Amino acid sequence: MLTHHRRPVCLSLISTNLPLWSSLETAATLYQRDSERFHLLLKQPPFPETLTPLNPASPPGQDGLLWLELSPYRVIMTMQGNDKIGYRHFWEQGVYGISRYWLHGDHNEQYNTLRLRNYTRSLELIGTPLPYSLRIEYELWSDQLQLGQYVLSLEIHH
Repeated sequence: MLTHHRRPVCLSLISTNLPLWSSLETAATLYQRDSERFHLLLKQPPFPETLTPLNPASPPGQDGLLWLELSPYRVIMTMQGNDKIGYRHFWEQGVYGISRYWLHGDHNEQYNTLRLRNYTRSLELIGTPLPYSLRIEYELWSDQLQLGQYVLSLEIHH
């Protein structure tokens, strides 16, 4: 039976070798699929809009919907619903997963995809019966070029 819980969360992404740090605090809905599988659904705030001389009054961006499929063995994170970008990351400890990005053009049918690999060095989901912490350490790769080392951290407050 699918049960759900509304919880405040903090999601952060930190690069350990680049000057990158981002954090999001919001409310999320945690759905329990079975004893070890969960879905977490939250709204991602809009990406900042850039004003250009050709587009001085660009409309505000649309919020994206961030969906995480959690288990102690693998995590899939998907962002959809944003009119500019979408992405899906697949992490499994010790495995090269896929990170895919969809960049939307001016018309909804136009988009470009970017496919990268990520190597998951560590994946830890903590909490029973409901998870309260997730930590993923991974490397992002494009062919033979490493694009950084990252830590994705999720805190689910009870």
